[in-house]
Amino acid sequence: IGIILLISDVTGSYGFAGAVAAAFAITSAAATPFAGRLTDRHGQHPVLLVMSAGNAVGMTALIACAQLDAPTWTLFPAAAVLGLASPSLAGMVRARWSHFVDTPGRLQTAYSLETVADETIFVTGPIIVTAAATVVHPAAGLTTAGVLAVTGCFALATQRRTEPVPPPRGDGGAGGTLIGPGMLVLITVFLLLGFVFTTVDVTAVAFADSAGHRWATGPLLSLFAFGSMVAGLWYGARRWHAPLHRRFCIGLMLLAAGMIPVALVRSLPLMMVAIFFAGLAISPTVIPGFGLIDRLVPRDRLTEGLSWAGTSIRTGITVGAPTAGWIIDEYGAGVAFLVP
Repeated sequence: IGIILLISDVTGSYGFAGAVAAAFAITSAAATPFAGRLTDRHGQHPVLLVMSAGNAVGMTALIACAQLDAPTWTLFPAAAVLGLASPSLAGMVRARWSHFVDTPGRLQTAYSLETVADETIFVTGPIIVTAAATVVHPAAGLTTAGVLAVTGCFALATQRRTEPVPPPRGDGGAGGTLIGPGMLVLITVFLLLGFVFTTVDVTAVAFADSAGHRWATGPLLSLFAFGSMVAGLWYGARRWHAPLHRRFCIGLMLLAAGMIPVALVRSLPLMMVAIFFAGLAISPTVIPGFGLIDRLVPRDRLTEGLSWAGTSIRTGITVGAPTAGWIIDEYGAGVAFLVP
């Protein structure tokens, strides 16, 4: 969101802003499994410290290129550097939970708690970033996100007690197959989820702008995340008897159904209601999805396996952001909401 708000302000094009966001997302997607493998081999601490430094460099370069009237092509390598240094914290933290808890029931509760924590960030993040970018300065939103990202990575790196211990050197390496038929299905579904999420994000910016209330972008996306947070609390508090794969499929169907009203609504107040109810299906889809990955991958490659979910989502973002931006530029936000 910070990238889209900054670049669209500088260039006047949502399509170009989506393309820059895609440069960030595609390099992030490419780097995530590699970073996950390094984490499984060497531990989270050194990987997080290196990526924190790279994140700070990439963020500074992107903001400088946008604000100093550098050639527009320079925005792409700067965004790419930022993407390369953006770790999959979701995979790292969930790997810590899997290492730390000892029963499937407690792990489901932990994953639910983690998803609610994610959604709390997604509720507050868009409001903070949008307010900073629209009220303070177009670059202030991205700057805020960058400071929080680097600080959070460093803070996680210092927490050594919950960190999974990497296997001893020279023990023959990781065992077992990581990408089997089940993982291929999950990777495909998470890719499509990333496409949906980023299309909603980009289109919400344009929808609020076309309604004459650009400031409403943050609250609009926060309601989307708030719906997921409420559902995550409900999901984690229940003791489920249905198998994980069935819960996963039901969540996907509910998410698809929830996007139909979002595509039909044209007024901002009604959109805020529709997008909240659409968000209710996110957590009940994502939580069992991560649970399935936890069951499918070898234990000594868990971070890498969980990172593939992040890679898939970011690959979907890579395709979805410019697609949504192009449709918005050509046909408007109302048509673009048909895509998710």
